[in-house]
Formats: sequence, structure tokens, C-alpha cells
Amino acid sequence: MAGLFDLSGRTALVTGSSRGLGRALAEGLAEAGARVVLNGVDPGRLAQARAELQAAGHEALSAPFDVTDEAAIAEAFAALDAQGVAVDILINNAGIQFRKPMLDLDSADWRRVIETNLTSAFLVGREAARRMVSRGQGKIVNIASVTSERARVSIAPYTVAKGGIKMLTKSMAAEWGEAGLQVNAIGPGYMLTDMNQALVNDPVFDAWVKDRTPQRRWGRPDELQGTAIYLCSAASNYVNGQVIYVDGGMTAVL
Repeated sequence: MAGLFDLSGRTALVTGSSRGLGRALAEGLAEAGARVVLNGVDPGRLAQARAELQAAGHEALSAPFDVTDEAAIAEAFAALDAQGVAVDILINNAGIQFRKPMLDLDSADWRRVIETNLTSAFLVGREAARRMVSRGQGKIVNIASVTSERARVSIAPYTVAKGGIKMLTKSMAAEWGEAGLQVNAIGPGYMLTDMNQALVNDPVFDAWVKDRTPQRRWGRPDELQGTAIYLCSAASNYVNGQVIYVDGGMTAVL
């Protein structure tokens, strides 16, 4: 049974993985046996993350490209092809947050969030899927959010992007399932990350998260690893087009 979750011999590209949730996801897949390809736009931070994974005994590569740059994505995959690196698993994790009421929101900031959080998953997913389809197998995991289901004031572009991730996941599953791909999503709740640190430090917001979540606490990035390993392994070979919420029960209650 343990073999169902073994990722030995598989190669996983995780976007936005030099820190935060992406780093935790990459570490989890590496612990399950996968070779991981780290991605980010900060060369120094990316090199450090790769060195730390290698020091822990894992096989790690790096692919520094901007997930919103279509040409750069194509070049990165071509470079991996040239090295004989076939991406079996893709986790579309890269994302940003921007908080401003919609009446004050500039269209440039709207587009920036949508491009980074939604369009990038389509662009990177399409490039990976072109290769996976030709091989007849592959796993894609998109990172959704509790805001794929629930809205909050001041984060409209983020919420819209994450709602789009839910339907992009289903569309990918619908189009590529017959070719042997499984495409699913993980919807994290409120997690203890650098991006959320200001919210963690806000007593009012911290109290709201804990009161709204049945488990009465924030989630830890490493608590996404088990779900990611499941969705990237043979254990989920007949699971397709689903969003699994890892949120301490937040989306289950009113």
C-alpha cells in the first residue's frame, strides 16, 4: 500500500518554490522520492533553496523563469528537454496578493494579480501538458484557496483568480483526462506564511481566523504535503477535476 504514494523516479516542477507554500510542497514531494525542479524569479533565493534541499539528501534542480512570461516558460521547458528532464508532475503554486477596495483598484493591479495567479497556471500547465499528453500520463496540481469558494472584502482580484483556478482545474481534467492526465487542486485555508504575516500580527484578523476555523488555528505549510503527495501519486489515479480544501474546516461551516 505504501508504494501507492511513492514518487521515486518522478520529476516534479513546483512554481514559486523558493519559499513559502511552494517550498513546503517541494520538500514534501522530495521526501516522497521525487526529483524536484524549483522555480522562482530571485536567483539568489532559488539557489539557496536548491542547495538546502540537496544538503538534505534530495535531488533538486532549478528553473528560474517568470510564470507570466510565455516565451520564458517555453524556453525553460525546452532547456529541461535538452537536459533529458521530463516533468511528470506540475504544481502551479506561484501567486501574489494585493489588498485594495475595488472602488480604488487600478486596472493594472487587477491584471497583475490575474496574470500571476490564474493565467500563469494556464500557461505553465499547457506547456507541461503538451509533453505529458504525448507520454500518456501526468499529474497537475493547481493551488486554489478557500477564496475559490468564499469572497472577502479588499481582495477581489485574488478571489476572482482563485475562483478561476477551480474552473481551470476542471477544464484541464475535462480536456486531458482521456490522455492519461489527472488534474486536481488543493485549496489551502489561512496558512502561516510570509505573505500572511501581517494578518497573523493583526490581533483582530488573527482572532477572526481562529474563530472562523473549526480547528481554531492557522494552518502550517507542511500540512499541505500529504494532500500534495496523494494527488501526485498513483493513489489518486482515478481522481480528476477535484478541489481538496485543506483549511481546518473553514469552508465546511457557516
